[in-house]
Amino acid sequence: MLGNLKPQAPDKILALMGEFRADTRQGKIDLGVGVYKDPNGLTPVMRAVKAAEKQIWESQDSKSYTALVGEAEYRDAMADLVLGGTDKARLASAASVGGTGAIRNALELIRMGNPDAVIHVSDPTWPNHISILEFMGMRYETYPYFDNDTRGVDFEAMKAALSRVKAGDVVLLHGCCHNPTGANPLADQWAEIADMLEKTGAIPLIDLAYQGFGDGLDADAEPTRMIAQRLPEVLIAASCSKNFGIYRERAGILIALTESEKSRDLTQGALAFLNRQTFSFPPDHGARIVSTILRDEALRADWKAELEEVRRTMLGLRDQLAGELRDLTGSDRFDFLSRHRGMFSRLGASPEQVAKMKEEAAIYMVGDSRLNIAGLNRESVPVLARAIVEAGV
Repeated sequence: MLGNLKPQAPDKILALMGEFRADTRQGKIDLGVGVYKDPNGLTPVMRAVKAAEKQIWESQDSKSYTALVGEAEYRDAMADLVLGGTDKARLASAASVGGTGAIRNALELIRMGNPDAVIHVSDPTWPNHISILEFMGMRYETYPYFDNDTRGVDFEAMKAALSRVKAGDVVLLHGCCHNPTGANPLADQWAEIADMLEKTGAIPLIDLAYQGFGDGLDADAEPTRMIAQRLPEVLIAASCSKNFGIYRERAGILIALTESEKSRDLTQGALAFLNRQTFSFPPDHGARIVSTILRDEALRADWKAELEEVRRTMLGLRDQLAGELRDLTGSDRFDFLSRHRGMFSRLGASPEQVAKMKEEAAIYMVGDSRLNIAGLNRESVPVLARAIVEAGV
């Protein structure tokens, strides 16, 4: 049986990580893997996380199973963080194995509720969205999103495509810090997106993986909150990997807003069923770190302060890179880097130009020219800028 398995294509980002590790050149730069790195190239454990883990270690008296959908304290704290003051009377939720687990269970929930639903995803999107959809055999279509000339959102094309989505279909949206492009709709454009979803009867599935990495915790959640207030059914897959820096703890949550209390109860039961079928009980350590921080006033304040430092560091690197490129080229054509938000930007380089930067300057980025801004520091920014110009981008 096992000998009949078909070879699977390796994940491109993981393959790139392997190439980077094998490269013996001094000064090599990794802009591929999607994790935050401090100026020393480390992904640090946040101060509040260490303090929360100490509290847990000192007070926890059991390692028995958690609740099937995760502890209520975690789910309530995450609902508050994501939705703010949005009415939660119609809310169902379940802890998940990271944000990816939340996406997977959201798609399973959609398939249970409407097997004929088409999932509409942005072009481009996070590659794992497509990979999961294809593995599950779910129907999907792409809608235009990124303008390769302006390096911004092609909103007119996006709007035209979303206006044709059918009732009952699902539109997958990036709540903030679009991956892989870094380009995001403006506030008035988000309102138009909500208008179109209302008119068409499509259901939004919002992937909120980077809350706090763009314009701030509340600002980054504002589009999600607006859509949640306006539409009868909304699915939100949120991750704690980035904003709490607990990537390996796999803490996420799937939130579902429903039309009625009856629908809420049905949905909550379905979420419990999906957890049971997929992994039985969700992991607890990362979720408990998050709830400990969010319930403790001092820890929450320190976490928010450190998260703000992370956000401002990335904005500073964006501005520095845009400035270096402006000086080298005498042009403002790379100023989009300052306007993008989150860890990623799509540079607009060809695969050949990306390969040239890897071969000649030991700079590693994904073949579509997605670069991780957080992989830079003040010393490596000028190196990247020169490589971009020498590659002819």
